[in-house]
Amino acid sequence: MCQIKNRWLNLAKKLVETNRHIIYPLVYLLIKLVLTLPVATASIERAFSAMNIVKSLLRNKMGDLWMNDCLVTFIERDIFNKVDNELILQCFQNMKSRRAQL
Repeated sequence: MCQIKNRWLNLAKKLVETNRHIIYPLVYLLIKLVLTLPVATASIERAFSAMNIVKSLLRNKMGDLWMNDCLVTFIERDIFNKVDNELILQCFQNMKSRRAQL
C-alpha cells in the first residue's frame, strides 16, 4: 500500500516539476484526491468514534452546538490539555460579574 502511495506522490511531483499539472488539471486533481482520501476518511472515523463516546444515553438530547463543543474538546484534547486552567477561569470571570468567585 505504501509503495502505491509513493508512486502517486512521485507522479504528482513529476507533473508539477514539468508543469504538466496545468495541461492536465483533472489528472492532477484526481491524484490529489487519491492522496488525501485516506487521511480524510481516518479523521471522520475518529470523529464518529468520539461522538459515540461523548453522546451517551444520558446526553442523548444535547443540542448541536453543545455537542460540537464537547466533540472538539474531546478530539483535540492534547491541545486543550496544554491550556492553563487558571487562564480559562480568569477569562470566564472577566466575561460577566458572578455572585461567587471561582
